[in-house]
Amino acid sequence: MKSYTIQEINALLNGVLVGDSSQRIDGPEQLEKAKINHISFIGSNKYVKLWANSKASIAIVNDNLTIEPGENRALIRVKNADLAMAKILELFNPSTPEFDVNIHPTAVIHPTAKIGGDCQIGANCYIGKNVVLGKGTVLYPNVCVFDETIIGNHTTVWSGTVIRERCIIGDHCIFHTNVSIGADGFGYRPSDDGRGLVKIPQIGNVVIGHYVEIGANSCVDRAKFSSTIIGDGCKIDNLVQIAHNSIMGRFCIMAGHSGLAGSVTLGDGVMIGGSASIKDHTTIHSGATVGAGSGVMADVEAGKTVLGYPAQDARDMLKQWVAMRRLMKK
Repeated sequence: MKSYTIQEINALLNGVLVGDSSQRIDGPEQLEKAKINHISFIGSNKYVKLWANSKASIAIVNDNLTIEPGENRALIRVKNADLAMAKILELFNPSTPEFDVNIHPTAVIHPTAKIGGDCQIGANCYIGKNVVLGKGTVLYPNVCVFDETIIGNHTTVWSGTVIRERCIIGDHCIFHTNVSIGADGFGYRPSDDGRGLVKIPQIGNVVIGHYVEIGANSCVDRAKFSSTIIGDGCKIDNLVQIAHNSIMGRFCIMAGHSGLAGSVTLGDGVMIGGSASIKDHTTIHSGATVGAGSGVMADVEAGKTVLGYPAQDARDMLKQWVAMRRLMKK
């Protein structure tokens, strides 16, 4: 079990130590559930009142909060407790599952595939014709990578993920369980006789940049032609849909159950809240934010925050909600 003194922890965080505790710390925990061997976090005034009754020996706190450590307890004051928490979680992070052999004997690898050095390929993986895996890439059991796909260096693909043919994926990406990359885009038109639907072939691919993380059961569909593109550093939650020919800029965030319809364009640093829906052929410019549950029907200006269904300027929508509430009370 990992265990650290308060001095060792503070050396990592480079914070200001207030108070003292001789208790070794075995892990992090939220204030209400913490035991004496735990470290916890206080990032806002909302949680300051919980410290008095918490059993945690140490708390990492924002340096603008007024709080005292108490007897045989300590605080580590930092500029941003959330970022410090990330370092602590990394410190106590258990190791990932280990491979007995780098390439499991049940993996099926086409003879034309190029496998980089130090790759690890789990049981029952399938790697198709002319696939390229960069060095240090890890495929956990039951991953399928189809023909002519290129995956960069040090990318991790968890079990159940399917990466369809001709996709291009960058370095240091993480795809969690059951991600779908490059499935057909959703394209149909009524038949000439009006008695059925004609499937529109989807002959493009998906291009994913570096340091992209995609959550479990999310889907990124291939383009009808050209590419569906996800820029460097994008972070995508579980159960997210990204439709054909959509383009995401760099460092965008999409929360769970949100979705982009076909040919949506996001600028850099766009944030999409949970369960938000973006209409096809819409552009959301750099730095904009879409509130949770919103429905975007038109372009959104750079830096703007929109909310509601249909989405509009967040301040205007909040005023409408207040006015409606007052009407209901009359």
